[in-house]
Amino acid sequence: MVTIDLERDGDAPAIEGILDEGFGPERHRKTAQRLRKGQTPVLALVARDAGRLIGTLRFWSVRIGKCHRALLLGPVAVAKDWRGRGVGGWLINTGLARVQAMGHRAVILVGDAPYYGRFGFSTALTEGMTLPGPVDRARFLGLELEDGALAGVVGRVAANPEVKSSPRQQRRMTKRVRAA
Repeated sequence: MVTIDLERDGDAPAIEGILDEGFGPERHRKTAQRLRKGQTPVLALVARDAGRLIGTLRFWSVRIGKCHRALLLGPVAVAKDWRGRGVGGWLINTGLARVQAMGHRAVILVGDAPYYGRFGFSTALTEGMTLPGPVDRARFLGLELEDGALAGVVGRVAANPEVKSSPRQQRRMTKRVRAA
């Protein structure tokens, strides 16, 4: 049975293996990685099947311009033998519900528009934003968790490392989402 839970300290090797398998070594050179480097994720989830880690998803704090805050979603990856079975979508839906329950208002990402569009992500919400490196504009997407959260937001996206979430806070939000 597949379960989704918070990432644990010993999960790093399995997560790195899934990320390498899905994105290869070039993933460390991507623009979105520049925003994650040196940060602690605000929320880090994993999917497991009978104890085996089969999927990963993380959210990172970013600032857009001088004062707008959002989360950066990614990377999302699923073990090769589990792709196409809904695990990625389940991770995304669970993650979005949890960060919304934590009070976050908006999420941005760099990813496949047809895939992420089904969760409500759109290029229209990132038109006034830039990233700290090259990006295909058709893959730079945003989602409002609260209506109007990205309305009129312009500026360069930068890491926002002062915003952190402890594992205790993440567990508390997990209990609230499960109870809802």
